[in-house]
Order: sequence, then structure tokens, then C-alpha cells
Amino acid sequence: MTAVDRTSPGTSPRPRTLDVYRQWWLHDARWYQGVAKRFGHAVANEINAEALRYVAVQVGKRIARQFGGKPAVDLEELRRRYDACSEWMFPSELRDGATAVLPDGEIELTMRQNFAVVMVRMAGSLDGYKCPCTDIHAGWSEGLGVELTRNCATACLRDGDPACRLLMRVGSPV
Repeated sequence: MTAVDRTSPGTSPRPRTLDVYRQWWLHDARWYQGVAKRFGHAVANEINAEALRYVAVQVGKRIARQFGGKPAVDLEELRRRYDACSEWMFPSELRDGATAVLPDGEIELTMRQNFAVVMVRMAGSLDGYKCPCTDIHAGWSEGLGVELTRNCATACLRDGDPACRLLMRVGSPV
């Protein structure tokens, strides 16, 4: 049940933060569609990835500061930092995902639902859209001060897979 906003007569209720997120992501999807229509999907994908990577670097720096500004002591702590980055960019109310440290030392991010893909689909922009996930992970890693030697998607919701599966391998010991 949603909380009722008791405003005075003739005024609009205050929007919930989640509603504002949805409006901005719908804006982004429509913006993407406009750029793609005028300049092509390649340009729209490139600008989208560049902008998201910039934001991801800032988020990674913020999380690094929240963890005391020191490098992660192990892969499990680094995984928790990636989870924190994910929460700052894609709140858990808007996604269904998790990270895990795999036996081979890679960090796997699995996303079963992502509102960004939903918004792009709703805006009619899914055809030609390229998910910027690896750019986001590269940005988080840069902000966290981590070098990746592997950063790839092996499955994607956008392509109809049941979940996105992204793998990251850290280049230097954590």
C-alpha cells in the first residue's frame, strides 16, 4: 500500500522518488530514440555509453570514499563495493540482480530484471540499442581504483536472455 500524501486542496501530491527515477529514465530512453532517429543508433549508443561511464566513475569514487578510500582487502569486499555502486546507479527497487565471486576469481553480475531495458523498450528504442553494461563496469572499476583484465557480457536481457550475465576479472591482486 502506498503512503497517502495529504496536501491541501488544489495542490498536487508530492512525487515519490521512485516515480522521479522512472520519469528520468523514460526521458533518457526518449532522448536515445531522438538521437538514434537523427544520427543513427551507433552515435546514440556511443554517447549513451560515454555518459553512463562518466557517471559510473563518479559513483565508483563515492563508494571508494565510503569504504575509507583504501583498496579492497579481497574479492568479497570488492564484490560488495560493486553491489554498492549498483545500488547508487540502479536502486534495488528498480532491478533484480546480484553479484558473486566465482571459484575462478571472476566477479559475476547477474541481472534478471533492469528498469533501464524496460524503459528503452517502452520508448520504442530497443531495436538498435546496445546495452552499455561493460562501460558502466569499467567506470565503476576506474572509480574504485581497480584495473579489469576481463569485462564482458555473456548474456543480455535486451537480446531476450532470461538474465544479463556479466563477468569481470581484476588485473592486479586486491
